[in-house]
Amino acid sequence: MAVTVKTFENSPAHQPSLETSSVSDDMSSKKELQNDQPLGEDVQKIINTARTSPAPALGAWLMSGLTACLMWASFTPLDYGPLGWVCLIPLLLLVRVPRKTRLMYTAIYCSGLLFTTLTFQWMRLGDPSMYVAWIALAVYVACYFPVFVLLTRLAVHRFHLPLPLAAPVMWVGLEYMRAYLLTGFSWYYIGHTQYRWIELIQISDITGAYGVSFLVVMLAACFADLLPASLMRRFKLFPPKLTPEEQKMDQISLKQIIQTAVCLSLFFAVLGYGYVRRSQAEFQNGARVALIQGNFPTSVKHDPNAWRSIYLKHQILMGAAVRYQPDLIVWPETMFRWPLIERNGKTNQELQTIAPEVPLEKWSEPSVRKSLINMSQEANAALVIGLDTVSAGDSKVDHFNSAAFIRPDYGLVSRYDKIHLVPFGEYLPLKETLPFLSLFSPYGASMGIEPGKHAANFEYKNWNFAPIICFEDTVPHLVRSMVNQSSASDSTEKPIDCLVNLTNDGWFHGSSELDQHLITASFRCVENRTPMVRAVNTGVSAVIDGDGMIVEPDVFIDGDDQGRTSFVNSKTGRWNKSLNAVLIDTIPLDNRTSLYTKYGDWFAGTCCFCAMFIFFMALLTRKRKPVPAKS
Repeated sequence: MAVTVKTFENSPAHQPSLETSSVSDDMSSKKELQNDQPLGEDVQKIINTARTSPAPALGAWLMSGLTACLMWASFTPLDYGPLGWVCLIPLLLLVRVPRKTRLMYTAIYCSGLLFTTLTFQWMRLGDPSMYVAWIALAVYVACYFPVFVLLTRLAVHRFHLPLPLAAPVMWVGLEYMRAYLLTGFSWYYIGHTQYRWIELIQISDITGAYGVSFLVVMLAACFADLLPASLMRRFKLFPPKLTPEEQKMDQISLKQIIQTAVCLSLFFAVLGYGYVRRSQAEFQNGARVALIQGNFPTSVKHDPNAWRSIYLKHQILMGAAVRYQPDLIVWPETMFRWPLIERNGKTNQELQTIAPEVPLEKWSEPSVRKSLINMSQEANAALVIGLDTVSAGDSKVDHFNSAAFIRPDYGLVSRYDKIHLVPFGEYLPLKETLPFLSLFSPYGASMGIEPGKHAANFEYKNWNFAPIICFEDTVPHLVRSMVNQSSASDSTEKPIDCLVNLTNDGWFHGSSELDQHLITASFRCVENRTPMVRAVNTGVSAVIDGDGMIVEPDVFIDGDDQGRTSFVNSKTGRWNKSLNAVLIDTIPLDNRTSLYTKYGDWFAGTCCFCAMFIFFMALLTRKRKPVPAKS
């Protein structure tokens, strides 16, 4: 039914619009009759549109861009860890506003892409073909930022969960997903920024590193929830017309006070737990270990003409370590360049069928095995040495990235083959289906090694060592499973005394990757209450105790004779990289046990379930727009 002009004039809700109009009532009436449209409905639509129109996009760009910059600065190379507590606050303000701004999710994704592109830039250093992998990973990880904001907004505004609860649950749930999807990428968790705060990260032996991330995001969300709406209006996060809900956001409610008290209580409880757990440690002296670190970029490592110089350099460094009488000497990943040949009991006829191109005498060549045994006997120490293995399989020749274990009394007694392979670096996904993907690998179409089948336990003088190779020390669930498997493989069920990591970071030429790799590895020690020793080509080699503390070694040998006395630069406080060196120290055995080792990712898994529950409930309860009635 049409509304008359007289009715419109008498409507108090529309009176202001009439006062600002310079058009006479008669002209308005004629236009209304001509258009056959009720004027009151038109003006009401204009007013409703003004009330529901979103804020401009500028605020979203500012807030998400600020988060990207602060988050980048909180990680290496700047490594300003305290910024980890505040870097997400601007992003969380976009969660807090009831109405999303224009282009909000576009701004968040672009800012996330800025962060990931700058942070992952070290990937391009490995090989020109790795530029594609660098950008692809940056594009993928950037997706988690808008997804986080979307899920948290659903939890807060549709299901009315408190922001300090919803934000950390969604963030940790997405970190957990990232650890598994597309073979997993467990780097740059927000909790990793707090690696220096040793007491705080002790909660990792219950929740994994995810618990530290939860705490950091929770306090950021708590602070973001207390910021006045006037500040948010200054950043253009609100539209000109405010709803009653938006007008009340300047007031601090009793609910917010209670939330803040709960968050602070949880923070101090976690901190208190850390002090208690550290006081329970009774570190005992374990094996005396020597970590050999060469300085060979990957381009040199793969040059057969350089194999002898690599071998001689490591022999010289090992000779310098022997006078300190270590029990265990560790070489980095693949730094013994001649492959170990394993015929696995195959007959000559079987070998000819499997690999007719390989001369039979190669399968019986004893020089590598004899060289390794002689090295161990001359040093009077057990050796863990990174090398390639060529193994006769049932139908083909298998190649493995291995850690060989040699004892001075029994010789070559065991071998660990790397389980968690790096896509495009160690294997080519969808090699048969999409052969063009070989263009994105440094090795081309011929590349590819086989994954190992199980964890290993290297036993020497009543000590048990669990070897892990390269990026395996960054994968929390993998290291946990290896600690459990290695312990179970021992007939006496004696737990693993130490993790032994062999890494070649020569791909990345002294970049921030070396620092971040070490930082990420340190959380594995807290999670499993197991120390770790790392022998890393180009650095950073280290001894890490069960508290996640990177220990200053007893002996540091500068293989370059540059006068260095430590891996830590005395002027900058940062780790020295790209040098030849030896670290010698006694492994600090940890007497404590870990709930994380026993129960795994129960905490992060629960957060992931909650995030998925929110998402699917939002889909099921989505309100459909009514279909307009036909005239």
